[in-house]
Amino acid sequence: MSDEINETCKPQACAIQNCLMKNGYNESKCSYYIDELYKCCKKFYESNGSSASSVCCPKFNLLQLKLKQRELGQIDANLIDTKHG
Repeated sequence: MSDEINETCKPQACAIQNCLMKNGYNESKCSYYIDELYKCCKKFYESNGSSASSVCCPKFNLLQLKLKQRELGQIDANLIDTKHG
């Protein structure tokens, strides 16, 4: 087993951070970048298996949940907004 840190999807993860900083950490403004990260991570797991690991991707089971939520239109930022409004 390698001790090398896997940074697959790092550009997508960095794009989220940049977007959040530019938008006062308003996650709803960065949904596109979050979706792009999830797409990248999905491809990563499809290629490497569910036990693979990247510091930039959520664990496989969490990614599956997040993808399902987004498919149903339950985007994180919208869920947060409804709690405050």
